[in-house]
Amino acid sequence: MTLTLALILLLIGLACLWAHRRRTAVTFFILSLGWVFAVGCGPVADGLLTDLQRGFPQEITQWGQHNVIVLLGAGTQRGDQGTVEPGLMANARILRAAELYHACKATGAVCRLEVSGGDAAGLKQSEAAVYSRTLIALGVTDTDLLAESRSMNTFQNAEFTKPLLAALQADKVVLVSSATHLRRATLYFAHFAINVEPVRADYLGIRYDWLPQPFNMAMADVALHEYVGIARYRFYNVMGWNPPATPRAAS
Repeated sequence: MTLTLALILLLIGLACLWAHRRRTAVTFFILSLGWVFAVGCGPVADGLLTDLQRGFPQEITQWGQHNVIVLLGAGTQRGDQGTVEPGLMANARILRAAELYHACKATGAVCRLEVSGGDAAGLKQSEAAVYSRTLIALGVTDTDLLAESRSMNTFQNAEFTKPLLAALQADKVVLVSSATHLRRATLYFAHFAINVEPVRADYLGIRYDWLPQPFNMAMADVALHEYVGIARYRFYNVMGWNPPATPRAAS
């Protein structure tokens, strides 16, 4: 996304140069180069990530009597041995969900762990099924696991989780995902009147440098993907393209 914008600015500059508008062309060339340096050297990427990830804790201070931990999927991949494995961004989420599950069980409360994610990668195994194997290996009891294996995106994570939570009648719902993902995820869950307590797994940072770094540009792309998703959700609401929001129950 960041490189696409730089390329667009460059192409506009070339078009202006072809049209003999040299000053305008130079302006767009400078903007394109400046954008690459501002993002790739760190400042813009840092600002985007810091604002997006702010305010999400790593732990739960108090558990309820009936708790559900909702783990959001982050993709799957096929390894070199042919097995389907959690994606790169998924492992930190899986580990955090397992840690929270054990902390919850230590209180003596009822604790369930729902894994939400379908087969978005088209590998014939849902994220829910793949992650569940790892969670069991990390000590999560299989009878405490719930699999929501239909969702293909974050909005569907919330939509398809709603009926599962209604059946469980949980008094606390903990939402586990990456810090970059939680702002958008909590917005979607609120759309379906699901009151969640968000907990972050991984937290992304950048690397300041005098020269543009591909890593910083990739991190900026992660952040921009989330901001675009939030803006799209709000635009869809205005246009009436989202399903109607679920009214919140009276307290």
